Amino acid sequence: ANTHALQRDIFTPNDERLLSIVNVCKAGKKKRNCFLCATVTTERPVQVNVVKVKKSDKGDFYKRQTAWALRDLAVVDAKDAVKENPEFDLHFDKVYKWVASSTAEKNTFISCIWKLNQRYLRKKIDFINVSSQLLEESVPSGENQSVAGGDEEAVDEYQELNAREEQDIEIMMEGCEYAISNAEAFAEKLSRELQVLDGANIQSIMASEKQVNILMKLLDEALKEVDQIEMKLSSYEEMLQSVKEQMDQISESNHLIHLSNTNNVKLLSEIEFLVNHMDLAKGHIKALQEGDLTSSRGIEACTNAADALLQCMNVALRPGHDMLHAVKEQQQRFSDLREQFARRLASHLNSVFVQQGHDQSSTLAQHSVELTLPNHHPFHRDLLRYAKLMEWLKNTDYGKYEGLTKNYMDYLSRLYEREIKDFFEVAKIKMTGTTKEGKKFATLPRKESAVKQETESLHGSSGKLTGSTSSLNKLSVQSSGSRRSQSSSLLDMGNMSASDLDVADRTKFDKIFEQVLSELEPLCLAEQDFISKFFKLQQHQSIPGTTNEAEEMDGGSLSRSYTSGGPQTVSSEKDMIRQMMTKIFRCIEPELNNLIALGDKIDSFNSLYMLVKMSHHVWTAQNVDPASFLSTTLGNVLVTVKRNFDKCIKEVETIPIQMTGPSLSLNDPPLF
Repeated sequence: ANTHALQRDIFTPNDERLLSIVNVCKAGKKKRNCFLCATVTTERPVQVNVVKVKKSDKGDFYKRQTAWALRDLAVVDAKDAVKENPEFDLHFDKVYKWVASSTAEKNTFISCIWKLNQRYLRKKIDFINVSSQLLEESVPSGENQSVAGGDEEAVDEYQELNAREEQDIEIMMEGCEYAISNAEAFAEKLSRELQVLDGANIQSIMASEKQVNILMKLLDEALKEVDQIEMKLSSYEEMLQSVKEQMDQISESNHLIHLSNTNNVKLLSEIEFLVNHMDLAKGHIKALQEGDLTSSRGIEACTNAADALLQCMNVALRPGHDMLHAVKEQQQRFSDLREQFARRLASHLNSVFVQQGHDQSSTLAQHSVELTLPNHHPFHRDLLRYAKLMEWLKNTDYGKYEGLTKNYMDYLSRLYEREIKDFFEVAKIKMTGTTKEGKKFATLPRKESAVKQETESLHGSSGKLTGSTSSLNKLSVQSSGSRRSQSSSLLDMGNMSASDLDVADRTKFDKIFEQVLSELEPLCLAEQDFISKFFKLQQHQSIPGTTNEAEEMDGGSLSRSYTSGGPQTVSSEKDMIRQMMTKIFRCIEPELNNLIALGDKIDSFNSLYMLVKMSHHVWTAQNVDPASFLSTTLGNVLVTVKRNFDKCIKEVETIPIQMTGPSLSLNDPPLF
């Protein structure tokens, strides 16, 4: 049953004939639902295969799994030639181990393989552990020659009975009781019946000749109808082909329309991007070209327009935008607007700087009487309205920004130079005017006057000494060691011939010097703050360190860096602020040095007052910013004052002092 089912379901559709099967399973498994089949093809050249077929677990359903060509089989191993053993191996590309359901099936399958090898492969397969008796029985005597000679027709003419033929034969044999016992009688009966049937068939054919003719005519008509139908089908096919071509064209057209719509959407998106980011309002353009730079409203409009222009110029263009002609034109228009507005802004600010110089010059006369400096706050307030525009100019046209910076320094340096020189001239006049044109120097030697003033200062003004006192302490020690024989009381030095007017003169000088420093300090700080805000330069504040008051009594100089703290590296913007301040106030340090020299010439003891005041102002300036222009300048001037004071102390040490009354030894502790 399995053989017929396999032939019908598996091999007949593939034009193959089943010769032998064996029910097997793989070694080590008990489930025998596989069959190995030996088959040959029905078409020439004949191909011999070994096919593995698997039977499904549910019902009689077979599935072809693997097929090997018999020529790829190298070895057939039966495992044991003497004892019955259902195991055997087939050596194809690798060794396949099988266990047959019975030894008989295994032997039958191996015998079939041996026959096919003898007939088609000319003994190329090796058979090991196979009984020689089994191989001899596989080829009956007298047939070896035909097998060896390749009698293929006898095998090829064999045709297996199908199920219906088997059923008909069984029914016929059941109707004849002696079919099995007397085959000759059964065959003779069949022959007679066959002859009767042949005769009946011949008569039936002859009787149906007319019907055959009618059938042939009908067939001819049917063929004509078929031809007509084929012609119609051909015309329909041509029409459908035309429709297909039209549909293809419509599809391609739809694709092109979709592509065009997509491109239009993308193009619209790019245009909207360019319009939204590179379109400058007409109001902004008018403000840049004709905006009023004198009024607050006009400055605000120009500032907004400049910011909008900067945003349009700095927009991040997408790839390919810079190649568009319209974009290039718009960028060129923006560049022209920027250049035009920058030129107009620079020209206006230059005129403002010049006007400031003229306006401030008119106020110098009223300040020449009083010891005060003109106030620049209104000018700074007016210019700070342009701070945002200066920042825009710094970011867009640094050349014009640098030009404005240079012009500002040039104009303001000349203005401040006139103001400061006039200011110091007034200070000098006030100083010399209170000295009675120096007549007191004729009646009192300079050295004795200094000593007398020193004594009076010890009694009346010792509380004002807020600066360094190390030099004075050292002075008392040195005087004690060198002139013990000349020591006397400093309290009675009022009996010397100096006039009481010296005390008033020195007090007046102290007030004038303090007034000078008090006027200079806010002026410099205000200008520095304005420069940082107007020119957008950051002031980096540093943490003040410890004060270094290194002094040398042998004529050494005070350190220019009065403070050891502060950052190690200074930013370029802070350097620029200091450079601008140095150029604008380049006359402050020389004028201070001249004033100090005048004070020292009037009375050498004035160096003590100047040292105290200058030390206080340097300490204050360095608390604000150790590296600022004011701190540096006052520190440099302090060096000069310290040198003058040291010189004064040395001169005092060389003057012989005549004393009366109770003596005060210089070895005693200082009174201050």
